[in-house]
Amino acid sequence: MNIDSPKAIRQGEELNIVHLQLFLRQHLPDLIGEISVSQFPSGFSNLTYMVTIGDKEFVLRRPPFGANIKSAHDMAREYNILNSIAPAFSKVPKPLIYSNDTSIIGAEFYMMERVRGVILRQKAPEGIELTPELMQGIAESTIDNLAELHSIDIQKYNLSSMGKPEGYVKRQVEGWTERYKKAATDDIPLMDSTAAWLLANMPAEQPATLIHNDYKYDNVILNPNKLTEIIAVLDWEMATIGDSLMDLGTTLGYWAEDDDPEILRNFSLTSLKGNLNRQQIIERYAQKTGRNIDELSKNIIFYYAFGCFKIGVIVQQIYARYKKGYTQDKRFANLIYLVHAFGQCADKAIRRGRISQ
Repeated sequence: MNIDSPKAIRQGEELNIVHLQLFLRQHLPDLIGEISVSQFPSGFSNLTYMVTIGDKEFVLRRPPFGANIKSAHDMAREYNILNSIAPAFSKVPKPLIYSNDTSIIGAEFYMMERVRGVILRQKAPEGIELTPELMQGIAESTIDNLAELHSIDIQKYNLSSMGKPEGYVKRQVEGWTERYKKAATDDIPLMDSTAAWLLANMPAEQPATLIHNDYKYDNVILNPNKLTEIIAVLDWEMATIGDSLMDLGTTLGYWAEDDDPEILRNFSLTSLKGNLNRQQIIERYAQKTGRNIDELSKNIIFYYAFGCFKIGVIVQQIYARYKKGYTQDKRFANLIYLVHAFGQCADKAIRRGRISQ
């Protein structure tokens, strides 16, 4: 079975292995053996590398080259989040070490344990047949796991200080709108109209919970021996305390159905037969969290449209870095069409008054 594996490092994204080795020898003397570094090629935000030291494997995370949005690439915050959440949620990789010394690899970074497993990205992993039955099981486990995350007692585990839930929805809508304006490279009317609609239709705040803020298939690791079991959740860089339905909305934004634009369907595996559709997701989520489905559905258009808009902004920011020459990653060349697609999906839901076909 194909475990998610690293590749050769992309040109322009190399690390200074000599400096890294000296740092690790000084701070982690118990790790013995030669150091080698490779790169996990997927993902569009923070850069992720595998660091092998002797027979042990670790994951190193650093901000992307050319990124100037510290709040979105704060390695210290992500490292501290992993430490804070670990007692409350077992599916968090164990953090190892953090450094803000940019002379080592050119940026702040942290390292954590590597969790070996299967990750569903844009194509089915080699050697795995994603049958409708299997996809249904994976989809249900994915939503059940999100419901479990949102049910964590943030007072019991002293997580309240991770965020400021009061006014969270308003700050998010205004913040992502401002980020979009700063990163815009093209005129995309449906992104602009979605932003205006979100500002005019904000619902009342929901009770605060721990939220991941980027929860999707390629941020969960599946047990290779039981693919319907999630063994770890990755990419906690945007995790905070806030409105759980904003988190659900982001997941829905990533969740393409078979009548969505082709570029969105190619972005993940959620449109394969057997997957829940977006309406079934909120029904499953309501069942697992004990929420009233009618109450949950009341403002679901807002949360879904926000999810589409937010992801569109994230993609726009990445595309803007590519346009400015900060990265040579050729995967980014056509991302502007993905921004258009997210705008289209948000607009379609707003006009139709439903999130699913």
